[in-house]
Formats: sequence, structure tokens, C-alpha cells
Amino acid sequence: MDLTKNFPLREMLRSQTATRLGFDEQFAPSQDVINNLRLLCENVLQPLRESLGRGVFVNSGYRAPRTNEAVGGSRTSQHLTGQAADIEVGHLTIEQLYQRIKNSGLPFDQLIQEFDQWVHVSYTAAGGRKQCLRAVRENGKVKYIPD
Repeated sequence: MDLTKNFPLREMLRSQTATRLGFDEQFAPSQDVINNLRLLCENVLQPLRESLGRGVFVNSGYRAPRTNEAVGGSRTSQHLTGQAADIEVGHLTIEQLYQRIKNSGLPFDQLIQEFDQWVHVSYTAAGGRKQCLRAVRENGKVKYIPD
């Protein structure tokens, strides 16, 4: 099943952690989750892919609760509802990707530059907060700094 022309559902469900741990529920999301993933792809990821002219690699899209817990995700993570993806683009640094999305006019809800490793981007049908944050580790704890 394709969410958009260039985003197959399997790409948004891919999880090395779920595969390694045998979490089958990761690969059977509810219709609400599928609908949220479609909206994320249509409104943010697909336009981003088209504007860059090259691939946007999704490291993490939807996460079932056990998968989210296994990766140390927040209990309120938008990944649990299919509203978020962690992404990178091979020809851009993480900071360049973050800035590109931040200044793009895309209707994102939340944008987080996480540890210079990936960019978290989310979308909600209710409307985007346009919240921009940076995730850093201080004294072993994650801190989110408004940007």
C-alpha cells in the first residue's frame, strides 16, 4: 500500500528494533495511524522530497508502543500516532536539513534537530504549532531547547 506516490507504507513502518525484537504489532497499525501517516507524507515529507530532488530517508516513522518503549521514546511521542518521522538526507548535514525545513513554509507541527544525528518532524491535521527545538544531552539527560 502506498501512502503517496513516493511513500510506501512499509517505509513508514520500518523498524530495525521491532524486527530484531520480533514485535509484530509494529507492522499492523490501526487505520487512524495509517491516515496520520498519509497526512504526514502528503503535507510534509512528499513536498520535502520533491523540493530536494533527492531521497529523504525515514529512520523512524510509526512506532507501536513496545517499539517506542524499546527505543526510549516518550510516552507522548507523536510516533505512536503516526504523526512523526525521524529523517535524514544523504547530501545535507542534519543542521542543513533542519534549517531547510524550518525555513520552508511546510506546515509542520514540531521540528527537532536531535543530537546532530537526525531531524524529527511531525504533522497534525489540527494545524501546525511550528515548534522548533534542539535536543541535546546534559548530564546524561535529554534537554529540549527552543530555537
